[in-house]
Amino acid sequence: CGTKLGCGEGGCGACTVMISKYDRLRNKIVHFSVNACLTPICSLHHVAVTTVEGIGNTKKLHPVQERIAKSHGSQCGFCTPGIVMSMYTLLRNKPEPTVEEIENAFQGNLCRCTGYRPILQGFRTFAKVSGALEWAQPAPKAGNCKKHNWEDAKDLRSTGKKNEDFKPLDPTQEPIFPPELLRLKDTPRKTLRFEGERVTWIQVSTMEELLDLKAQHPDAKLVVGNTEIGKIPWRPLGIAGLFLSLFSLPELSPLLYTHSFIGYLGTKRNTMISVHMDSRDIGFGVREAWFNPCPSILREVPCFPGEFFSAFKQASRREDDIAKVTSGMRVLFKPGTTEVQELSLCFGGMADRTVSALKTTPKQLSKSWNEELLQDVCAGLAEELHLAPDAPGGMVEFRRTLTLSFFFKFYLTVLQKLGRMCGKLDPTFASATLLFQKDPPANVQLFQEVPKGQSEEDMVGRPMPHLAADMQASGEAVYCDDIPRYENELSLRLVTSTRAHAKITFLSVLEGSQGETLAAGTKHGGTLLTGMLSLVCSAIFFIQPRPICLGMALPTVRVGSPLSISSEESDPQSCLQDNLMETILQSGLIRGLSLLPPGELYIGGQEHFYLETHCTIAVPKGEAGEMELFVSCFSYFTRSTLISTAVALAAYKTGRPVRCMLDRDEDMLITGGRHPFLAKYKVGFMKTGTIVALEVAHFSNGGNSEDLSRSIMERAVFHMDNAYKIPNIRGTGRICKTNLPSNTAFRGFGGPQGMLIAEYWMSEVAVTCGLPAEEVRRKNMYKEGDLTHFNQKLEGFTLPRCWDECIASSQYQARKMEVEKFNRENCWKKRGLCIIPTKFGISFTLSFLNQGGALVHVYTDGSVLLTHGGTEMGQGLHTKMVQVASRALKIPTSKIHITETSTNTVPNTSPTAASASADLNGQAIYEACQTILKRLEPFKKKNPSGSWESWVMDAYTSAVSLSATGFYNFETNSGNPFHYFSYGVACSEVEIDCLTGDHKNLRTDIVMDVGSSLNPAIDIGQVEGAFVQGLGLFTMEELHYSPEGSLHTRGPSTYKIPAFGSIPIEFRVSLLRDCPNKRAIYASKAVGEPPLFLASSIFFAIKDAIRAARAQHGDSNAKQLFQLDSPATPEKIRNACVDQRPHYVMTDFHPGEAHSSRTVAVILLLL
Repeated sequence: CGTKLGCGEGGCGACTVMISKYDRLRNKIVHFSVNACLTPICSLHHVAVTTVEGIGNTKKLHPVQERIAKSHGSQCGFCTPGIVMSMYTLLRNKPEPTVEEIENAFQGNLCRCTGYRPILQGFRTFAKVSGALEWAQPAPKAGNCKKHNWEDAKDLRSTGKKNEDFKPLDPTQEPIFPPELLRLKDTPRKTLRFEGERVTWIQVSTMEELLDLKAQHPDAKLVVGNTEIGKIPWRPLGIAGLFLSLFSLPELSPLLYTHSFIGYLGTKRNTMISVHMDSRDIGFGVREAWFNPCPSILREVPCFPGEFFSAFKQASRREDDIAKVTSGMRVLFKPGTTEVQELSLCFGGMADRTVSALKTTPKQLSKSWNEELLQDVCAGLAEELHLAPDAPGGMVEFRRTLTLSFFFKFYLTVLQKLGRMCGKLDPTFASATLLFQKDPPANVQLFQEVPKGQSEEDMVGRPMPHLAADMQASGEAVYCDDIPRYENELSLRLVTSTRAHAKITFLSVLEGSQGETLAAGTKHGGTLLTGMLSLVCSAIFFIQPRPICLGMALPTVRVGSPLSISSEESDPQSCLQDNLMETILQSGLIRGLSLLPPGELYIGGQEHFYLETHCTIAVPKGEAGEMELFVSCFSYFTRSTLISTAVALAAYKTGRPVRCMLDRDEDMLITGGRHPFLAKYKVGFMKTGTIVALEVAHFSNGGNSEDLSRSIMERAVFHMDNAYKIPNIRGTGRICKTNLPSNTAFRGFGGPQGMLIAEYWMSEVAVTCGLPAEEVRRKNMYKEGDLTHFNQKLEGFTLPRCWDECIASSQYQARKMEVEKFNRENCWKKRGLCIIPTKFGISFTLSFLNQGGALVHVYTDGSVLLTHGGTEMGQGLHTKMVQVASRALKIPTSKIHITETSTNTVPNTSPTAASASADLNGQAIYEACQTILKRLEPFKKKNPSGSWESWVMDAYTSAVSLSATGFYNFETNSGNPFHYFSYGVACSEVEIDCLTGDHKNLRTDIVMDVGSSLNPAIDIGQVEGAFVQGLGLFTMEELHYSPEGSLHTRGPSTYKIPAFGSIPIEFRVSLLRDCPNKRAIYASKAVGEPPLFLASSIFFAIKDAIRAARAQHGDSNAKQLFQLDSPATPEKIRNACVDQRPHYVMTDFHPGEAHSSRTVAVILLLL
């Protein structure tokens, strides 16, 4: 069960294992972490493979497994085995790594749940300089409700643990390298050969043999590791031909090709020759490597005096990402001068192969390294590196701009290194040459300690670890596809449409195919099956002759059989903008007020990208039509029905168990995601910043069916005010039907889109008024007892407390001054700081869904079996429910066992959604426990000194039922769509690179109201996980479609979620103290969805930094408005920073003197 399949293309790390081999060159055993999904079996000859099961189990956890479990670093747990093995491999190679080495070890691992911080915090205890100092340190001056000083708050503590809380790492106790493999170290190396129908694999044993084979087979592919031979399902590479593995040749170390060098090459005669490579030899295509049939590069000679190299890369994410544009640059000066002798500029991402600026560079020879050369090179590159508007990969303006930005950085870098020979560089320009560095992290997580006198057995309010953490860390947790295969089981694959809007004209099983194909319906190839999903939404299961989106499941499901399908093309509608309302309605409420120019904001969609893809197993029972379905927990509310319906149908038709687990590309293509939104707004306000009137028209891209789009739009409109009182308000919402897969529920359920729009126009009001944004936000914030725009009274309104504490704990005013100082002193790097509130309504707006059920069994030994209507998907729901039952029954949690959610125990369950599952199911458990306690009351009175076990046995022998159900539903009040609200505030600081659009998240402070927390560790984990998921939504994750409706971003290689290095360097989370919530179980509050929107503080901090750049470089002023759509990717940041006039480079700069030196224009915007 340990190793997981998350993507099948080596991009998520869920399948990470350790391989070990004896290295003859270094005369030692070496260990590597590899992606099992890509590692060819043929390459594992004489190699030991270790999976997560091989290092420990729940009876005896390895220290790596223990630390991630106890540090609350596992939620859904699907990624955990891979992360454990990455850390384990590092420790096998280096038992005392540095913090930086630990962080680098996870560059191939992704996690969608935790927000990464607890994983890093737990594993930093292995470092030489232990991270224990981080969580033992006193928190900074922060928000106590009275003194604003955490050091004075004695009832606060951190979730972190110290080294002494864990078992020590003992390298001597690790499994030994297999002796039978170790004995082979002295035996001569032999050639290994595997032959198949289409593939021949040869693992060569000597350099001479390699060169001979390469000479005989020039087209043979050289393989070290995987080298792109792995098949990406939706992007087949055609695995066939001859492969030469170099894995057994330690003398061939990984080599870096540079643009121009003299190297020593080996020929098939094993002689050495000297070869000079220049720009004309460079021409690598995508996924190609240069290898002449005869020579192989062995080593590279060092640089010459007066020679400078630089390399540049810009990608969507700094870790494990394919660059949009790369560049290698080299200049060689004539001895003792600044005259160019050689200049080489190479770029990737500007064509289908690496290109060299051969027209531009020769013109610069013998020129001095000055502004004239800078101008000539930039003009030359702009002309030479031309991209057509429809160039593959898009981002044309961004990519062309990057080529000039990279050279500008290279020019300044060389200028700095030349020093006095070129005069002193303006110090404000020096930031252009600095890379974003990884700074030592500093994390603080604070929560209120339980009251004095609370029983040690009462775990409510304590940071109890996730119940499944040990099983997840050891690989023992069983996920849907881990269930052993049934006898006679079939595997099902969906056949999907390849066109967005078409008519099926032909469908048949290809001749000679093996297996069974099931077609539902008529001679036309299908029937239309529509229905209500859980009485909540409508969806289309199968569609008759006309598919209405690319990737739609057709009325045929394939069980081991290839199909032939023909169709006729129709015109698809794949653009939300095609369905926009012509004009916004006029409001008569804003006469005499200041008006913002009518504005609009586009918010992109988001893929769920949970590490476990959709999986369903259907098992016919053979009695009275009974069928048992096992469905993966990440069901995305309604979309699991698409898979489970097909699987159940296949199982019914065949009478055999059927299993379907979607590949990552299928999952992303079929299931839909967060709704893209477009908003058009008008705002009326006073010059003091007070908002008087608002009108917003919301448009969402629903896809090809309604699904949950109506409810999502309703919540977006409910949250269009965010946290602000607006006297006159009008909001409309329209759902646009498009020929794309149906979009569906996603964390936040429309709330983040509605609130982002509110904060967007609020920031524009602040800019227009010339007032600080935090002042305008605070001025318009609701107060206790105010009515919302849907007439719900705000009671227990703690948002002002959260705001004040966040202002204090983040040292907002002092840091704001530091940001302004930084921006004055740095021309090409800018910082932004922003503080954002959130108000999120808790409950299903479809009121009858606000119900929960539970079943409690008490056995004669005193043990308790608990089940409820909620689904555990990593959020810690089961853990909290055990804590609730423990307090209600007044017994230790060790006596309580919880079973997985099943409809044969608790029927008619509501979806585990709307952040309300702990409230609903927790109260239902409480009611069931009270029933049990009432039945036990006579026996307690009869034997007051007895134990829980004795009372239970007495009840049993007296024939009293020890089983009870519980049921609970929210009280309904007319006009109140929400049971209560959750509140929070986040302050974030970022730094952007104005030349490339890259950004770094410096610090985030969060104050979150979760009531009286049931489990602070789980709640803080939810806050951090939601925040990082929101960080992806607002700054990183982009879905790209072709004009025909084909999804381009179908896996981790093209769709980038936040990685370990994406989180804020300083990540500080505190839970608001002394704020019990009388409307939920044990005074707690919901926490799953509300914190996600707080990541918009990163988005608006980026916009703040962009504004500073535009004010300095442009012909605009700080009050000028500009549009920045979400997500704020490097492309959007860079394009927004750019201005309409030239930039200038200052040399011969002397502090205190006027800048009267020579200047030259650097054209950074291609107009």
